[in-house]
Amino acid sequence: MSTGADHLPTDRPSTDRPTTDRPPAADRPAADRPPTDRLLTDRRNALLRLLLRPHRHRLAVAVALAVLENLCGLATPLLVAAAIDRGLPAAADGRWGVLAGCAAAALAAGQATATLKYGFLRYSGGIAQSLLFDLRRHTFGHVMAQPLAFHEATPSGRVVARLSGDVEAVEEVLETGLDGLFSALFSMVGIVAVMLWLDLPMATAVIAFFVPLVLLTRWFRRGSRHAYRRTRAATEEVVRHTSEAYNGIRAVQAFRREARNAARLRELDAGYAAARLQSGRVSALFSGGVKLIGNLSLAVLLALGSVRIAQGRLEPGDLTAFLLYVHRLYDPIDELASFANAFAAASAGLERIGALLAERAPLPEPGRPRALPAAAAPGAVRFERVRFGYAQGAPPVLAGLDLDLAPGRTVALVGTTGAGKSTIAKLLARFYDPTAGRITLDGVDLRDLADPELRGAVSMVTQEAFLFSGSVADNIALGRPGADRAQVRAAAEAVGADAFIGRLPDGYDTDVHKRGAALSAGQRQLIALARVMLTSPRVLILDEATSAMDTPTERAVHDALARVLAGRSALLIAHRLSTLAIADRVLVIEGGAVVEDGPPGELADGGGRFAELCAAWAAATGPGEPPPATPPTAAPTGPARAVQARTGNPQTKGST
Repeated sequence: MSTGADHLPTDRPSTDRPTTDRPPAADRPAADRPPTDRLLTDRRNALLRLLLRPHRHRLAVAVALAVLENLCGLATPLLVAAAIDRGLPAAADGRWGVLAGCAAAALAAGQATATLKYGFLRYSGGIAQSLLFDLRRHTFGHVMAQPLAFHEATPSGRVVARLSGDVEAVEEVLETGLDGLFSALFSMVGIVAVMLWLDLPMATAVIAFFVPLVLLTRWFRRGSRHAYRRTRAATEEVVRHTSEAYNGIRAVQAFRREARNAARLRELDAGYAAARLQSGRVSALFSGGVKLIGNLSLAVLLALGSVRIAQGRLEPGDLTAFLLYVHRLYDPIDELASFANAFAAASAGLERIGALLAERAPLPEPGRPRALPAAAAPGAVRFERVRFGYAQGAPPVLAGLDLDLAPGRTVALVGTTGAGKSTIAKLLARFYDPTAGRITLDGVDLRDLADPELRGAVSMVTQEAFLFSGSVADNIALGRPGADRAQVRAAAEAVGADAFIGRLPDGYDTDVHKRGAALSAGQRQLIALARVMLTSPRVLILDEATSAMDTPTERAVHDALARVLAGRSALLIAHRLSTLAIADRVLVIEGGAVVEDGPPGELADGGGRFAELCAAWAAATGPGEPPPATPPTAAPTGPARAVQARTGNPQTKGST
């Protein structure tokens, strides 16, 4: 999915396919590192160009409307001057035509100004909404396209803050600030031009006040930029803390953390309030300074104009026009101050969104994707000298793993915590790329597969089956949104889920609510298995899909698994003896290496490391759980193993 993020500056080097040891994919995200002011500004400007480029023609029309509106507005003071200098003397002589003409022209100019302003606001409002839509789409699409390494390293509250608070800051300036910006810019240019035409000395006096105004504006830009960066950072911390507390509400209440979380929120709110006060002080000083400069210029103009009138060098109407223009000049400047204040907040938001979009996905799409070959027995997986570590400089989790997984067999990975079981599964699912070596599916490197084909060929069922708010049918069709109801029902029937779905209030249309709260753990897992059955992947990864279930529910899920796994390659991470009953082969993992390999029954009787694990499991669970036995469908022992581990150490069977 292209999000346009490739156009944004980044402080991270490009991530080509790894062929030698280098920093891992899970390196610290670019959004977490403190970038320079120049980089922040470059990202903001690049993001603005990215957003504005598709709407440049519409923006040109909006600018034209704003120019016409301000040209019409400039006519009124000139008409007032003409009415004073020529219309009133003529009216005193009984000739009312000049005064009436000036009044009619002023009325027409006012009507035209109002009409053009209405058109500008309607038109610019549409542009603003389009820009916001593009911004949300780019940001959300980019975040969704990031691999698991990004999401594991980046707190969800941080992403939510940038998708909500930072976008809202941009929304405010687009919806309320565009009119003030265009009006201020074009009014200032037009008013200065007209004043220079009316009287050069008076115009020079007005322009002289621009010097302190420019200095004040430069100070405001620096102060507001830092103030609003601090404000957006404080906002993010508040959202992050609130999001984490809400998502972990069970742990919060279980450990009575409510008061501590509330105290932490008060601390964060205090920091947010201090940041807002700082930005408010900067804005107040700037607005007050603009008002002061404007009032001083009016006083100077009034004094200078009176002298020039007394000298006969200026007409009273021209002085009136000058005073009206100066009043109009500093009103737009005040509007520009308000816009600058809002833009400072939006700019900080754009910088943070730009930093998020500059995060490069360490799992690049292949330039020339390859298709998986048709095979009579698909699902052959090979790990070839695979090396991988999560943190730069830390010992690798896998230090050169060689592994063959034959198609159509279920292979269980067992071992102690931290042995590398989940790492092998994540690499096979391509949540990460190895730092050296390669992984192939039916002879094709996973990095050469387009992401949609890879996700269709390799599916993963986790320990906690995640269900989204919506109907049961929508959750089953997650991997195939275009599936019809008959296909969804067939997938549910295949895993034995149709019976309990039929008992739900609305059947397949029943809303499962947030995270599937309306269903039991077993029901959620059956729906997850129905998803797999519907997508029909070549390889299925099961991350201890029954560890949190009671025995009857576990048996029901095992029956469903037997149907799902029939004729399909599967990698099973096992933490319970009962799970191994569906495995053809067992790999014992220690230190990222395979130390034992064989059918579960054979290894359990072999007196090796697997037998020790079985004894430890049996002691922990009690006598109610029998040791694993080779299932009826298991492959024979000896050379016809489903999995072969090639070793670089001939003294250790199956080691790598």
